[in-house]
Amino acid sequence: MSDNAYAVVIPAYNAARTLDEAIRSVLAQTVAASDILVVDDGSTDDTADIAARYGGTVRVIRQGNAGAAAATTVGLRNVSAPFVAGLDADDIWLPEKAERQLERLAHGPHVDGLFCRVRRFQHGSDDRSSGAVSDCLSRTAMMLRTSAVAAIGPVNDPGGARGRGEMIDWVQRGRELGLIFDTLPEVLGLRRIIPGSLSYGYDPMADRGYLDVVRASLERRRARST
Repeated sequence: MSDNAYAVVIPAYNAARTLDEAIRSVLAQTVAASDILVVDDGSTDDTADIAARYGGTVRVIRQGNAGAAAATTVGLRNVSAPFVAGLDADDIWLPEKAERQLERLAHGPHVDGLFCRVRRFQHGSDDRSSGAVSDCLSRTAMMLRTSAVAAIGPVNDPGGARGRGEMIDWVQRGRELGLIFDTLPEVLGLRRIIPGSLSYGYDPMADRGYLDVVRASLERRRARST
């Protein structure tokens, strides 16, 4: 395995309508992934079958429905490559995403992980060039050294109706360990907006997860200071 080999973890739950395009965006990378792990989180649709049709570097791990955080953790624990990236099953990578991040990590050995900017687009729309652009700390935007992933540990579910905030919590725990994360200024991913998805709108119950992330961080700081 080469020193810049990377694996991709894709947690997926009932993602049959979008998973094929997500996987194809990884397969179209200018630097190929050594392993693509689709963690089927107890889907009741054709999610697992769609992923299994690819074969080759695409592997399917099946588990009972436990949420995106648990599915991500299972995927990360099955990575042997020196780098690992993530992708939400309804999002898309642009072709040079992995190459750009691996180049930056190769020239910045002090950096433990990289994120990127993403552009939003509405599901079903052919317009993918004019949506809002923002920095992103989601699975879709990340590329980390696997050693950093091991140091942080499992991805935890912060609660809330849609489990928002699990990656924010995970990244924050890494920062508290002294890990260094950076964000490339380039748009390297597309974030699909679907009603009812993690990316869609505002929901007071769903967004409670962000408050839990902040509370947990403060509690860890207090524990360290005592």
